[in-house]
Amino acid sequence: MLYSVDKKGFYGDFGGAFIPEMLYANIEELKNKYLEIIDEPDFQAEMNHLLKDYVGRPSPLYYAKRLSQHFNARIYLKREDLNHTGAHKINNTIGQILLAQRLGKTRIIAETGAGQHGVATATVCALMGLECIVYMGEVDIARQAPNVSRMKMLGAKVVPATSGSKTLKDATNEAIRDWINNPTDTHYIIGSVVGPHPYPDMVARFQAVISEEMKWQLKEQTGSQDPDIIIACVGGGSNAAGAFYHYLDSEKVRLVAVEAAGLGVDSGESAATSVLGTKGIIHGSRTLLMQTEDGQIIEPYSISAGLDYPGIGPLHSHLIVSKRAEAISITDQEALDAAFLVTRLEGIIPALESAHAFAAMHYLKYRSEDVIVINLSGRGDKDLSTYIKILES
Repeated sequence: MLYSVDKKGFYGDFGGAFIPEMLYANIEELKNKYLEIIDEPDFQAEMNHLLKDYVGRPSPLYYAKRLSQHFNARIYLKREDLNHTGAHKINNTIGQILLAQRLGKTRIIAETGAGQHGVATATVCALMGLECIVYMGEVDIARQAPNVSRMKMLGAKVVPATSGSKTLKDATNEAIRDWINNPTDTHYIIGSVVGPHPYPDMVARFQAVISEEMKWQLKEQTGSQDPDIIIACVGGGSNAAGAFYHYLDSEKVRLVAVEAAGLGVDSGESAATSVLGTKGIIHGSRTLLMQTEDGQIIEPYSISAGLDYPGIGPLHSHLIVSKRAEAISITDQEALDAAFLVTRLEGIIPALESAHAFAAMHYLKYRSEDVIVINLSGRGDKDLSTYIKILES
């Protein structure tokens, strides 16, 4: 595949493993064993069983009739919001918890922004009886309170990150520090296609079930396994990586990555990395990164906790720079408007992250006969307090 990771962990100019010496053994162990382990028949059998009977896969591909009429296109929604725990994140945590068990790890750490990955990690740890510590920015703990409660009920310890912007970037920093201090018994379940190799490739493989299902579902419903356009929101970008995965080499399928513009790309309060970012290193990989001229990270902002990150995964950086994917930046207000539009037209309350993907329809050029798949990556329960403020204002 043109867009696969190479042996050194790079997608074009992006990726790699830039890590402290204390983590070298862990990363090498993962790099040397992950492909072998996930290809084992018993691993595949256990994972497929859990995805079917525990997660509830396959997730439906739903023809959104009223939304299609509104935009004058053929719009299908990949319903990742219907998975157990309410988002796509569980696909990856199922895979990584099975991997961790086979590596003999007994303690699991994770970072989370919107809380969906934290909930998914706490869920699989409860399922497998493993200790779980989740790092979460203090700001995100306040704005995603329902998910914090879920994690605690599942038995996870939620540790606030109080440095920097007190959001996803800072939670990731704290999780990496923990891993450095506990390298032997601990596995770090990274929630997105970020971090040092092999994480971006490994997470993409676990999320690839999304596009794997899309192919046969589209064939069943439209007569062709290829849509014209796939739209997905991108913070780190795991749901997008999963939705794009089996179409990366199908150049006729347009891939659209939707980022958070926050208060506006040029407002100083944004997370539009594809526009504002330059090549740099964050959390162990070289990627596009919002940074000053001397390499200091610029604090991102988005109303959506899951998109509030100063970089994007190296795969997405490569796709955007090589022009394989289009990047669209959506403001807070546009995402909120899209969330209410989808809710009122289809009776589906989307997560704020997913709402950004819907808002991209206003900026796309397309034909009325085009088949467009929007990856509905998560449900909006966790964002109800934000939505209610809009209703009451």
